[in-house]
Amino acid sequence: MTRTIPALDLGTRLVRLGAISGALLMAAIAAALVAEAGLSDGFGLWDALRTALIFVTTGWLAWGAMLAFVGLPRAPQPAVPELQAPQPRTVVLVPICNEDPISTFARIQAMDASADEAGLRLDVAVLSDTQDAAAAAREEAAFAVLLAETGGAGRIFYRRRRDNRGRKAGNIESFIRESGGAYDFAVILDADSLMEGATIRTLIARMQQDPGLGLLQTLPRIVSAHSLFGRAVQFAAAFHGPVFTRGLARMQGGTGPFWGHNAIVRVRAFAESCALPELSGPPPFGGHILSHDYVEAALLARAGWKVQVDGTIGGSFEEGPENLLSFAKRDRRWCQGNLQHVRLLWAPGLAGWSRFVFLQGILAYVVSLLWAAFLLVSVAATVLAPPPDYFPEPHMLFPVFPSDRTKEITALALGIIGLLILPKLAILAEAARSGRVQSFGGTGAALASLATEILLSSLLAPVMMMFQLRAVLQVLSGRDGGWPAHARGEGLLRLGEALRASGWIAATGAVGLGLVYQLSSDLVVWMLPVCLPMIVAPALIAWTSRPLTHALFRVPDEIAPAPVVARYHALMRRKAAALADRQPAPAELGADATA
Repeated sequence: MTRTIPALDLGTRLVRLGAISGALLMAAIAAALVAEAGLSDGFGLWDALRTALIFVTTGWLAWGAMLAFVGLPRAPQPAVPELQAPQPRTVVLVPICNEDPISTFARIQAMDASADEAGLRLDVAVLSDTQDAAAAAREEAAFAVLLAETGGAGRIFYRRRRDNRGRKAGNIESFIRESGGAYDFAVILDADSLMEGATIRTLIARMQQDPGLGLLQTLPRIVSAHSLFGRAVQFAAAFHGPVFTRGLARMQGGTGPFWGHNAIVRVRAFAESCALPELSGPPPFGGHILSHDYVEAALLARAGWKVQVDGTIGGSFEEGPENLLSFAKRDRRWCQGNLQHVRLLWAPGLAGWSRFVFLQGILAYVVSLLWAAFLLVSVAATVLAPPPDYFPEPHMLFPVFPSDRTKEITALALGIIGLLILPKLAILAEAARSGRVQSFGGTGAALASLATEILLSSLLAPVMMMFQLRAVLQVLSGRDGGWPAHARGEGLLRLGEALRASGWIAATGAVGLGLVYQLSSDLVVWMLPVCLPMIVAPALIAWTSRPLTHALFRVPDEIAPAPVVARYHALMRRKAAALADRQPAPAELGADATA
């Protein structure tokens, strides 16, 4: 059957038009402020560069703000459809590679019990890409325990590839090719994913309800965070995430996102549409596609299947990084994968919105390079091209920063802060009005958490900008970052570890601030919010990796833990107690225990 890209409804068209127009308008205002200051003393090359850079960077911030504003109005909760008999054949896919097998299989055991309580009979396929023989032996031992404790023989399977070509995407593609014909739907998870059985039941029913739906993405909530960094990320995802996801769903319609996990796919649609090519040439721009999920969503849409995200579907969970270095390591792979999409922007037959999503993913990393360029150009413009009617007094060691530039930077600073903070305050107001704030400890607790999260993210933003700047430059210079092993469970960092990883950021910040002081001392006050966090980056990284009590950044899943999460933690406590009572065999130990 030939399918065509679904037509957009009028509402989605209007939402897209409004959001894009709003972002462009805010970017134009920022650019006009910069251009006006340049015109007052002769518009030169530096002014043209600054105007162009501020247009793009402010437009990016404005686009994020528009997503929040579009998602603010709450919609009626859709009715949960009933699962129609007979139950479709469904498999849960869990791709793993060098994971801790004890925790991975404990999650599967918790989900298997939850699915049974929901009246589901599911198959589970653990798809291993682990290449190390000792690690594979630990996986096989943990799998044997899983089968014994669940009685899962014949419905829970373990398969290890000897050739891990294509990484995770290749692993799933291999399963679809070899065994996909046995199933109607596949729930794709990560090794750290958890999902309630009732949630899986809802996903299956939604796919039954709409035969044109190729993929349905949930909004996984982050759980089990302990560090200051981890808990801040967990809070931000829980507090802001539903609103941004609602905005995303309204804007993307049937050309929605796939984030690679915690989603259900129609196996036939996936098999017909999502075979990924290997890009010509060497990495980083050639080879296997790293950010495969965006591409698979685009291919499904190209084939006429709807791809949707629904943030109202609860019971979907994942774990997040516990420190900034773990986040930056993962972000390096995402950077290379998103920049690869430059080669796919003009792929034939793609929906226009899919190309726009690729462009957004590229800009998400290139914008760090553009922010750094804007700062450098602004300093150069002030030092190398002062206004022609400005003559410093001979006794002045440094020229005074021109008053029109001071007004311009003040306006830009206020605008940028507004684009970052106003959406979060609007989300707080929405949460208070709807009563959602109570699940975060009440209005006072949520306000304290939000203020701390804004302060912390502001301090870490220049540090993260530098990590992303380095990643972009590495990719552009041809350096392949590969697919590093997951850093699950990494937590507390010593100052020395943080210094070795971010000393170059501290040195860059110190040298940069010193040069600004030598060139134009009045610029120092404007550069402090950028350079000071860079100078203290090692201390910030180490400090934010420390454990944090639950007095701050409280989230709903801590106040009322989800059953599948509570069951998983109970299983892990039982397994830890069993290991403590006896000396385990090497094959029974997880990777972390033998390190």
